[in-house]
Amino acid sequence: MEKKRVLVWDLPTRVFHWLLAACFVGAFLTAESERLRDVHVTLGYTMLGLIGFRLLWGVIGTRYARFSAFTFGLRSVVRYLKSLFTRSPQHHLGHNPAGSWAIYALLTLAVVTGLTGYAVYNDIGGNWAGELHDGIANAMLAVVIVHIAGVVASSFIHRENLVRAMVGGYKTGNPGDGIRYKHHWVAAVLVIATIGFWAGGADYLASITGVGPQAAAARNHVAHDDRN
Repeated sequence: MEKKRVLVWDLPTRVFHWLLAACFVGAFLTAESERLRDVHVTLGYTMLGLIGFRLLWGVIGTRYARFSAFTFGLRSVVRYLKSLFTRSPQHHLGHNPAGSWAIYALLTLAVVTGLTGYAVYNDIGGNWAGELHDGIANAMLAVVIVHIAGVVASSFIHRENLVRAMVGGYKTGNPGDGIRYKHHWVAAVLVIATIGFWAGGADYLASITGVGPQAAAARNHVAHDDRN
């Protein structure tokens, strides 16, 4: 059967992927800056919101976005990795077994990083919370590096540009194996919600959680009163 370009990644999945990547990079670069502390915290909240969406989309989304499409056991991962060193490496139109484990690891680490970050900025847990937050963030960076290396290696072995596929949504496969709809409206809602959060929702969230510009001003005011 002649292969052709088929749609694999719907637009919401692609938008989530790149928004999460941007938030992680931004949060990592602002982690040590007191001046950009509120930006760092807002990026963390944005990541948690994006993951909340991804968990929902992993249940009701399109074929290759659903978790059921890339739930692989350890044996499947080992077989896949071994096949990469043969003349007939396994090829998966969606996520491959090794990549799926990296995705689950990234989602889990991102949630834990966000929760420990909340604890740090609300003075919950003392020094151990800060150390755990930094450690989990560094572990997530390590997984990200492994994930990128895997994408590069897989692109070379299978002679397909996986980065381009996550941008455009298309890969080479058998006719009928692709998905039918890109779901533009879902992606639009995700983008609008993210922009809306940054435009005004972050201030409201700060007022009820104790994190952000309003809370920082309040803490500074209390500290000033204490000194006087």
